[in-house]
Amino acid sequence: MKQQTIVTIVLVLLVVITLVQALQLRGLQVKVAEGKVSVGSSSGTTAPLAGSSSGGSAPALPSNLENLPTMVGGC
Repeated sequence: MKQQTIVTIVLVLLVVITLVQALQLRGLQVKVAEGKVSVGSSSGTTAPLAGSSSGGSAPALPSNLENLPTMVGGC
């Protein structure tokens, strides 16, 4: 096969995959809007939204996040 044919086939395949994913995302957005799917953690606890404070104390963290370092990489 010619190189141009292979590149064309790969490009068409990528476009088809993109379209399928866009349709799946749209379907998921509709389900969330209708309330058929809830957005959140599976543990049953909900985290407060960023910027909304109700008291001044920091919310309790899940046990897997309690022992993280305060700064990761960077200068």
